[in-house]
Amino acid sequence: MKPFFMITISLLTYDAIIYLFTALLMLAFYQGAGRLDDYGIMLHIALAAIIIFGSRLMWNIYRQIWRYGGIQCYIRLLLADGLAMCLYLAIDELVMEPNISAAKLIALCCTNTLCALGTRMVYRYAYKCGGRNDSRGKISRVLLKIFTGGRVIAEPALESGKIKIAIVGAGTVGVSLAEELRENPSSRYAPMYFIDNKKSKVGRTIHGLEVKAEDSSDTLAEMREAGINLVVMAIPNMSSERRKELYDFYQNSGFKLKIYDYPTVQNAGNKRVLRSFEVEELLFRKVMNVLDEDTYNYYKNKVVMITGGGGSIGSELCRQIANMSPKKLIILDVYENGAYDIQQELRIKYQKALNMAVEIVSITNRVGLEKVFVEHNPQIVIHAAAHKHVPLMERNCIEAVENNVFGTLNVVELCEKYNAERFMMVSTDKAVNPTNVMGATKRMCEMIVQSYSTFGKVKYSATRFGNVLGSAGSVIPLFKKQIASGGPITITDKRIIRYFMTIPEASQLVLQSGAMAQNGELFVLDMGEPVKILDLAENMIKLSGVDGIEIVETGLRPGEKLYEELLMDSADLSKTSNEKIFIEQDEAFSLDEISGKLKQLKDACDISDDAVRKALHNVVSTYKTPDEVNKQVQAG
Repeated sequence: MKPFFMITISLLTYDAIIYLFTALLMLAFYQGAGRLDDYGIMLHIALAAIIIFGSRLMWNIYRQIWRYGGIQCYIRLLLADGLAMCLYLAIDELVMEPNISAAKLIALCCTNTLCALGTRMVYRYAYKCGGRNDSRGKISRVLLKIFTGGRVIAEPALESGKIKIAIVGAGTVGVSLAEELRENPSSRYAPMYFIDNKKSKVGRTIHGLEVKAEDSSDTLAEMREAGINLVVMAIPNMSSERRKELYDFYQNSGFKLKIYDYPTVQNAGNKRVLRSFEVEELLFRKVMNVLDEDTYNYYKNKVVMITGGGGSIGSELCRQIANMSPKKLIILDVYENGAYDIQQELRIKYQKALNMAVEIVSITNRVGLEKVFVEHNPQIVIHAAAHKHVPLMERNCIEAVENNVFGTLNVVELCEKYNAERFMMVSTDKAVNPTNVMGATKRMCEMIVQSYSTFGKVKYSATRFGNVLGSAGSVIPLFKKQIASGGPITITDKRIIRYFMTIPEASQLVLQSGAMAQNGELFVLDMGEPVKILDLAENMIKLSGVDGIEIVETGLRPGEKLYEELLMDSADLSKTSNEKIFIEQDEAFSLDEISGKLKQLKDACDISDDAVRKALHNVVSTYKTPDEVNKQVQAG
């Protein structure tokens, strides 16, 4: 016999016993003239049974899995029995002779319903507590066997062998996590306590779990005594500052930490999972979500081309645009592997709902690039293609200028030729008072964009932001590899500070600033306080849980400065509708001026890397050597 059928038969049997007991009890107390004889009693019992159990079958009460039963299941049972009571009252009043008073009938039905509800609640509670090792667990397992006729469907595994955890956050998310872990037989975790900072909750219990104070020494002692070695944070809206405080508190107290990813409106569709902390979650800055409805509507039904679409920033821009229902998305990149990866990812997610094309071509290939414009006629071009590695570009100056400067010029000129609506360039904070070839080339690109905005037909804008966490070639993947290999972590200078943002933030900023652009703006993000690379390295070592990892200084690399600037002159800033986005007011060069600068660079590219470096100093007036800038910092 199937287990589910056994459970149903058992539940029907218990309900029948409950009904007979309550019916006989109520009828035995029936008093007054015209007392029912045995036949009348049996007739009323039979009629009520047919109506009540018929109603429950009609409402599928016995098809529900009661070990997961909640308020909806209980309401369904109340509605079924309420309907049965009304029907019974009507039949008794109109047909039965002699009949029973309405008060007695209501008392009979209500008593029966309450007993049925109580049985189900006890069954659900027994299932939830069946995995405990204490007396409550033993009693619960006995009850489970009684309820199931000796069989238990998916009996919860005992807590022995499971990882005992404390859940930070006794709100909706934390409670749902505790329920899920306790009811899932294959779960590796056994919740023991809730931890919360609300005094109204501390000392009380939720689903049998006591709520402890958030950062109390008594709580730590009780957690150790209970054998807890893992703390799970389950507060989605916790500030990064508070999260960092709690992380340090429990980490320094010897506990491991994980975070509970719970789907929200922003990340709808994501799986719920316990995972380790990411570095960006421990930075002293709240991760921003800057996209709004106006931005979404701007890109909707547009043909959007993203150069460098297979890179870290470019691929995230592709994800964001794909989610905005574009008319067509064109992914352009010279490196086929990255372009292929994002193509496959989007194809799996959107299937035929996304019109997408992938073009493998270099932005320095004017002929190949023009074919793409002719075939797809993009309305919006987001230019993310560039060489970005600072030390490598110091040794390959000609390639840096050819790709970054003249590649950008190719895209700009083709936007003009084929009547694109908007050109949006991804820039960098290294373009501000640059001390390296890469930064100088990006500043030159900004100058091209601003110059063309004064006479071209296309609307132009550029967006600056700081270092991107987790991007290819960035410091985070390097530190992870060094930790995985046992260290040491290498940093060029312990005094170095950098601005950081996540890849989604950077992409959203580019998209929103591009949508709000009028023409020629240079957008800058207020990225909050910069982060010391030394602090970042120390945080990553803590996150890894590995002891004995050293941090070693290697000296500043060619073209590297101790700090990055986001603004050339903080006095020349204009606010936008987004309090985190500003516009730098910078005077644009004329066509003749920008053409002269480009000619100097082109001529230098035909000579040598040293000639290119010298030409960059001439055309980018703010380009200084790292020694000049670093001496100014040390003097200040």
